[in-house]
Amino acid sequence: MKIRQETPQDFQAVYEINHLAFEQEGESQLIEKIRKGKTFVRELSLVAEQNEKVIGHILFSKIKIIGEQSYPSLALAPMAVHPDFQNKGIGSKLVIAGLQIAKNLNFEHVIVLGHKDFYPNFGFQKASKWNIQCPFEVPDDHFMAIELMEGSLENKGGFVEYPPVFNDV
Repeated sequence: MKIRQETPQDFQAVYEINHLAFEQEGESQLIEKIRKGKTFVRELSLVAEQNEKVIGHILFSKIKIIGEQSYPSLALAPMAVHPDFQNKGIGSKLVIAGLQIAKNLNFEHVIVLGHKDFYPNFGFQKASKWNIQCPFEVPDDHFMAIELMEGSLENKGGFVEYPPVFNDV
């Protein structure tokens, strides 16, 4: 299995994986909209491939934390693995690869709304630790952040501002 940057030839497989994994089309449609917008970071749309078949996908896109100032950040959303390949460490490999590439691209931190027992394995902590808030009601332990550069979230509290395309999910 290898992790690589998504190509246009992967778009249909990525759509299908997200549709199957989430059992709805919202995330698949979100990915298509993000790809067309200014918040898309091509290097951070990754696929997991096994035997030349795409079996997983992760996407990081630009967001802002709005506090005393506006601070650029990244959202990890969505991440999906084909149901036939789940619980085999593929999602973990996608997260690890994505975080490393984000760090190499000089992004300072990442925000995720996700499973409270999964994302802490990679260093994510409650975003409330830095007084970072979700713009909608979510359980505190599901809204998390990670500093890719130590201390990069200090004094940057505020509300996360997602691009409007996220409102459709």
